[in-house]
Amino acid sequence: MTTKAKKNVRETALDLLTSIEKNQSYSNLLLNSTIEKNELSPVDVGLLTELTYGTLQRKMALDFFLKPFVKDNKKLADWVLHLLRLTVYQMVYLDRIPDRAAIYEAVEIAKKRGHKGIAGLVNGVLRSIQREGLPSLSEVNDPVERLSLETSHPLWLVTRWANQFGYDKTKEMCEINLTAPMQTARVNLTKISRDECVQLLEEEGYQIEKSPIIPEAIRALKGNLASSMAYKYGMLTIQDESSMLATYALGAVENEFVLDACAAPGGKSTHIAEKMQNTGEVISVDLHQHKVRLINENARRLGLSNVKTNVSDSRLLPEKFKHETFHRILLDAPCSGLGVMRRKPDMKYTKTEKDLNRLSSIQQDLLTSIAPLLRKGGTLVYSTCTVDKEENEHTVKTFLENNPEFEGDVSFKTRMPEAVQPLITGYDLQIFPQDFGSDGFYIAVLKRKV
Repeated sequence: MTTKAKKNVRETALDLLTSIEKNQSYSNLLLNSTIEKNELSPVDVGLLTELTYGTLQRKMALDFFLKPFVKDNKKLADWVLHLLRLTVYQMVYLDRIPDRAAIYEAVEIAKKRGHKGIAGLVNGVLRSIQREGLPSLSEVNDPVERLSLETSHPLWLVTRWANQFGYDKTKEMCEINLTAPMQTARVNLTKISRDECVQLLEEEGYQIEKSPIIPEAIRALKGNLASSMAYKYGMLTIQDESSMLATYALGAVENEFVLDACAAPGGKSTHIAEKMQNTGEVISVDLHQHKVRLINENARRLGLSNVKTNVSDSRLLPEKFKHETFHRILLDAPCSGLGVMRRKPDMKYTKTEKDLNRLSSIQQDLLTSIAPLLRKGGTLVYSTCTVDKEENEHTVKTFLENNPEFEGDVSFKTRMPEAVQPLITGYDLQIFPQDFGSDGFYIAVLKRKV
């Protein structure tokens, strides 16, 4: 019976890998819907997540290992290549699964899905690897190319990061991107204290750790917080710790009029609203109707009445609001998302340098469009969940050069959580995934001159 269940998990992982690549689907969304649909046991959920994410995370290294044993992988059916990757991943990276078991399962799946010839090919390739051993990555002389293969990050990206941040920082970032992210949440302090919330969750069977970074944040060591009663009754919101810092940087206080310009799914809007003690007004804008519905649902669940939503392209907001309307504006801009690769490992194979350049001009347009809506003396926060100087520092620098009525605000450091303050040297902050184990994130704080 156990063998059958495990076999099903491997076949499900194979389906997921094939579907993610074929349909360019987001791995995290597809994995979650598959888990719900198949009603898997916690043990099987763990194995399925490990196999799917692990094989995706390590794809370039796995192809390097397979290359001497597969003469022309372009002639292989997609699912056969995924099956080989999936099995080599188990043989190389998972100690608890014996090679013979992994190979046996792969051959059984190949028999079931294909024909005798395919099963023979899969068996032959995997037995050769078992017999002859893997090629060594140390044969790759160029350190950047070797790092690219070792950590399965495209060479263009590793080269770009090494040029921007240096090799050592890039190596740390590539390595942490191969690890599973931790689920974190923000306690809704308008309803409950962090200590009380932790107690409730522990009574429900969750293992919780208080965030050492953010005073209202918690980390889940065991259990999915989105399934908790505390979540259902609006006592918490699933949000990454880095993302929470944008609200601290903005510094909104009670009774202010605040704009969140690219707001879905509403994590930052609701955080701002909570910081304002459900007073004033947060105008929460997104381009898509279905995403704005998510913001409304979140605000309702959290019991916040000071969030007002608006479906709009933020570049058109000057047609809806008068100049100098808002005390504070947050622009969490559309970006390449290079800071959240641990959550979406497939992303690193689909992004290109052209995407980054295209996004930089959209970010510039958004900043330029919303800037006139800020009052004199008001605060404008520009943030992204990426790690890239073109999208971050360069975008902000260009904006400041073209808009002399704005300046960088170095005073924001004093309102940031203590743990983060050592990373701040000017008016902006780049968080790397290795800094706190949170997402890679950028925040720049600007002020409109009086």
